[in-house]
This record gives sequence, structure tokens and C-alpha cells, in this order.
Amino acid sequence: MSAGKRLPSVLVVDDEVRSLEALRRTLEEDFEVFAAPSAEEAQKIMEREWIQLVVCDQRMPGMSGVEFLKGVRSQWPDTVRIILSGYTEAEDIIAGVNEAGIYQYLLKPWQPEQLLLTLQAAANVYRLQQENQRLSVELRAAEPVLARRVEMKYERVKREFGLDGLARTPQSPMNAICALVEKIAPFDLSVLVTGESGTGKEMLARAIHYQSRRADKAFVVENCGALPDQLLEAELFGYKRGAFTGAYEDRIGLFQQADGGTIFLDEIGETSPAFQVKLLRVLQEGEFRPLGGARPVSVDVRVVAATNRDLEAEVRAGRFREDLFYRLNTVTLHVPPLRERTMDIPLLAGRLLEASQRVLGKRCEGFTNEALACIAAYRWPGNVRELQNEILRMLALSDTPRLGADLLAPRILRSPAVNPQEDELLPLLGSSGGLKERMDALEARVVKETLIRHRWNKSKAAAELGLSRVGLRNKLVRYGLERE
Repeated sequence: MSAGKRLPSVLVVDDEVRSLEALRRTLEEDFEVFAAPSAEEAQKIMEREWIQLVVCDQRMPGMSGVEFLKGVRSQWPDTVRIILSGYTEAEDIIAGVNEAGIYQYLLKPWQPEQLLLTLQAAANVYRLQQENQRLSVELRAAEPVLARRVEMKYERVKREFGLDGLARTPQSPMNAICALVEKIAPFDLSVLVTGESGTGKEMLARAIHYQSRRADKAFVVENCGALPDQLLEAELFGYKRGAFTGAYEDRIGLFQQADGGTIFLDEIGETSPAFQVKLLRVLQEGEFRPLGGARPVSVDVRVVAATNRDLEAEVRAGRFREDLFYRLNTVTLHVPPLRERTMDIPLLAGRLLEASQRVLGKRCEGFTNEALACIAAYRWPGNVRELQNEILRMLALSDTPRLGADLLAPRILRSPAVNPQEDELLPLLGSSGGLKERMDALEARVVKETLIRHRWNKSKAAAELGLSRVGLRNKLVRYGLERE
């Protein structure tokens, strides 16, 4: 027992003095012992001391043990009550259980080891009762706080994944799409989201969900192009134990998990005609049958599907069912590629950098102007996903407060402007755009890209280009490439 730790308190009540002393000697090493030769004396001790356990003889002059413990139960209900008696009449035992609510009925002569074990267990029961009461009080007091925390997290999720979470400027083509989402989201219409890979089709699907009346229910995602038919069917519809080799237990499918909410089926154009028939039944009837199941399961799910294919062309070619296409195609939303959203790129890069800092646990102050200009000039064939990966790479490699253009991959540095009218080297082409002017523009790009990679160290850039410092200096002046 460590110093300062209070022992559990026990009150022993027995009219036999020898028995009382024997109980005291047995218990005093592990308990704080109070002794009383009668129920009346025990009552007085209970009124002035904090007693956790009572061990009471049954047959005593005046008030019996059951009568005394019945009063203890009424006044101090948390105290654990034990009867110690040399008699085994059923009436005494029944009265002790029903009226006094005793924890245990022990018989004389008692064994010290058994008595200690019983009282130690009783002391633990008392401790657990007190802990349970304390936690119950804390939970009742914390209920409004917990409810507010849940509400705040829900609002945060809506901000991050709703329309406000889609980075766009006032001139962005995404604004028309978001306006359409606001109109259709409240209604349980099937939506088909089209666009190139990496454009953010899943983000738009989440925005639809969090703008809808289903926002407080589940949003479930499945990539239909990543699995063969049987595995995809098992994932979406679930299965019963023994339905196939390896099905050792029942599995609830994603459609059932999404009941009341939204399921997002990405790459829907990659599914086979055989699977499309099963998916069509879910959309038409609102029910499906798990693999190996005897009865169909009904669900209430909104379906948002996405594809980077031209599904109308797939229908004409016979690779996609026409009836399923029209079921999915109640509303079509096309997400433009990043090269058509150049005005959004700086804002989007900033948002992605914030997310990348949380992922990597590494901080920075942002991008240099030169880096942003190079990012905006690149065509981003991989769209937002490629931009995100590039920013993660830049942040991981950085050793300066701001992310510079020298951290960008060579393919990005060497790319021409997305829009030729915005190319800063366009004046070099002149009005005729002859061979010499075009070669000058190409040379200027090579010189600038080399300088950026070497962080504008002219000696290193000149050495790589096979120029003297004076020769490099002349080209910088000629092409107006001097760094501000």
C-alpha cells in the first residue's frame, strides 16, 4: 500500500466480543476497521464515519442483522452489506436478500482467507459503483457539450466537402456547375458526373450529398473499375456465409451501408453488361439480393455515378446498357479539366498546399510568384490529382520558407503557356513568326528553365548551357529575362 492512500473502510457488527476482535485482527491490515457490539452502536458509527462495507452478525440482542442492514440500505444505499451468521435458516437468507439487499451471506465459522477475498471483492464493487455514478454525472453534464461538438464537426464537414469546399474564382466555369448542384441536390435524382480523370468528380459528388437532405447520413464510395464482377457484386450487395470460397461470415454490402444516404459509383463505364443488369434492378426496384441470400433487401439510396468515358458512344457500341444509361443520366454534370480553369489554379494550389501541410506535418509560407507562374502555365494533363501530387513533392523537397519554381518537375518548367496569348515570350515571335523568331523564343525558354532549376545561379546555368557568364548575361538582356 503506497503512503497516503486510504484503506477501504469496513464496519463489523457482532455481539460476541471474541468474534469481534478476531474480525478486527483479520481485517485491520487491509481495511480501516470500525467495530460495534450492537446494531445501536453501529448506527452511531454509520452516522459519523464514511463506511464503505458493513459485515454484520444476524442474530443479536435487540435489532437483528437483517433489520439493521435494511435501515443501512435505506439511509446509505451505496454501502455494500454482508451478513455473517452461524445459522442457515432459509427465512434469514431470503429476508437478507429481499429486504436488506445483501451482497453476500457468509457462514460461521469463517476462514480468514475466504473472508478477506470476499471483502476485497466487495470493496471493488463499491469502488466501481462510485466510478459509475461519477461517470454518469459527468456524461449528463457533458451531453450538451458533446452535442455541440458533434454539431460543429458536422458543420465543418459541410464546409469542407460542400460547395464552399470547391475552390473557384468568380470567373470560373465551375460556378455554373455549382449553381446547378444547388438546384438539384435537394431532390433525389440520379446524377451522372463526367470528366477526365483527376478533375475532382468525387468532390462534386460529395458536394451533392452535403447539399441534400441526406447530408446527415452515410456517403459511400466504390470504384467500379478496380474490381472484377464477382468481387464488385460482393462489395456492393454483400454476401452470406458460404456463398463462395472464402466467405466465412456474413458481409453487409455498400448499398446497405449507404441506406438513407448516397452511394458514389466511380468509373461506372468500366462495368460489364452482366453486372449492369444487376445494378439496373437496384435502381428500378430499390432492392437487391446478397450473394447466397434467400430474400431481397430493400434500401433507400441516392446514386451518383461518374465516368471519364463517353457513355453515349459506349451505348451505341453496345458496351453499356441503354436503359441503365438513362436511369443514371437524369442529370449530367461535366467537370471541366484544369487547363480550362486556369483562373482557378492559384487558389486551388493554395488549398492543396494547406492540405499537403497537414498530411506531411511540414509547414511553409506558400509559393514564390515565379513558382505560381510556372504552375499556371502548365497544362496539367492529370488535372487536380497531378497538381496535388506535385505540391506534395515540392513540400517534401523544400528547405526554404517559400516553395520556389526550382522544386517543380522538369516537365512543368519546360512547358509552354496554356494560352499562347498569355505567353510572356510571345513578343519574341514578332508579327511574322518566322524561323529565327521561333528559335529565339525556344532558346529563351531553355535559358529561363535552366536558370530556375539552378535557383538563378548564373555560373551553374552558364556551365550547363555551355556559355560564358558574359554570354549568358547578354542573352538575359536580349530576352528580358533578368530576375527582379
